[in-house]
Amino acid sequence: MHDPMTRLELLTTSEMAAADRLSIAAGVSGMALMERAGAAVAHYAIGLAPAGRRIVVLCGPGNNGGDGFVAARLLRDHGFEVQVYLLGEVGQLRGDAGEAARRWGGPIDACSALDLEGAGLVVDGLFGAGLSRDLDGEARELVERVNLWSQVSGLPVVAIDVPSGLDGDTGAVRGVAIVARATVTFFRFKPGHLLLPGRKLCAELHLADIGTPELALAAIRPRAFGNGPDLWRQLLPTPGLESHKYMRGHALVLSGGPWTTGAARLSARAALRAGAGLVTLASPRDSLPINAAHLTAIMLAACDTAAEMATILSDARKNALVMGPGAGVGKLTMDLVLEALRSEPLDRALVLDADALTSFQDDPGILGNAIKRSGKPVVLTPHEGEFSRLFNSEGRLLESGQQLLQANETAFHSKLERARRAARESGAILILKGPDTVIAAPDGRAAISFDAPPWLATAGSGDVLAGFVGGLLAQSMPIFEAACAAVWIHGACARAIGQGLIAEDLPEAIPGVLRELYA
Repeated sequence: MHDPMTRLELLTTSEMAAADRLSIAAGVSGMALMERAGAAVAHYAIGLAPAGRRIVVLCGPGNNGGDGFVAARLLRDHGFEVQVYLLGEVGQLRGDAGEAARRWGGPIDACSALDLEGAGLVVDGLFGAGLSRDLDGEARELVERVNLWSQVSGLPVVAIDVPSGLDGDTGAVRGVAIVARATVTFFRFKPGHLLLPGRKLCAELHLADIGTPELALAAIRPRAFGNGPDLWRQLLPTPGLESHKYMRGHALVLSGGPWTTGAARLSARAALRAGAGLVTLASPRDSLPINAAHLTAIMLAACDTAAEMATILSDARKNALVMGPGAGVGKLTMDLVLEALRSEPLDRALVLDADALTSFQDDPGILGNAIKRSGKPVVLTPHEGEFSRLFNSEGRLLESGQQLLQANETAFHSKLERARRAARESGAILILKGPDTVIAAPDGRAAISFDAPPWLATAGSGDVLAGFVGGLLAQSMPIFEAACAAVWIHGACARAIGQGLIAEDLPEAIPGVLRELYA
């Protein structure tokens, strides 16, 4: 993300169209919006254009092309040699796009005559975010030519709204898409700017204010957001002068057998660093000596059966559980999870990760039904592999025996919508992990992580994330905001450490990250 993302609301293409209509109804003309959009594109293009080189502007038949005509005119006025190509017929341009072409007033060549020899920059105004079909024919050939030129020459492409061929709602490629150096969009980002592969194709993202009134958001009421501190900072737990450890919550983390104890210890330390007042690691008896040798501030409890889990959970002060990291896949883990879901009190929060999810792969409906019956706040934290064992490609809970079918499903579905559907189906907050992590709530709220560094892809990183969530929930932070905050803090810790990160580093980076957040 090149520009700081301070406007966190994400608008779908239909919501953005509604914002434009609301702007016009409020007295802002469509032509005024187009002029400001084209000016923003020209501004960023000037910063990338090599001196003395020709700028090529590609315009499509809609408003995206109209923005391109405005940018072309302003770049010419700034002293650049500009050549405009149109995909379509000039006589077929309508409305504001037609007026923008008239104001350009210069030559308009057909895209079939495209000449990139000697060009220093291409402005892509072919298709906007609302593209409803895959590119083919001349449009596909044009995109492929521009991509090849940019790849060979190393020279930049600036995309208007989205790189042509990118679906603004899903981040999916519609057949083929422009690979941009920078993308200039307007008023608010769209989900496709943050979801892969869209985020990679957009490269540097710039958000321009084109005069859309902020009041439009009140009418649209967006339910998707970029995940940043402004979304949840006011709800971060803040210890007061009178606080003591019991007031800050007691997290319980489930450990597995002797050879897989490390994952649970990572989660336990993360929960403690995230602010839980106390953390207990519940472990099989043959794992107790190993865990005791590694732990200091974290307490231990013996737990070999669901009955022993019930005894541990009879202490209502243990108000947040993290289950799954290194727990082992099988009936015992299933029984422990189901016992935790049956336990009192009703507001005890659960974070189910890793083996606590995979243990239900033969009949995911058992887990979904147990979560709904429990009425408890539950967070599920699957990566894509774990997700596919529980849900189909649309986010519906699988029924017994469906897993083999899942591997053969190839239709693309938006990660955002899959996560939302899965949250509704399961009755849980869902953290669908990956380089574009999506956090979704059963009520439709969702957030997309946009700035986590790639070196988070290391063994044990997910165990730490589960612990961060558990530590915030132990302090009674609202569940959706706790999940969003944990994901962001996880990424912020990784950014603070940098390359060479290992999972053990992440909890140790929390004090610095929290210091800045609380400041």
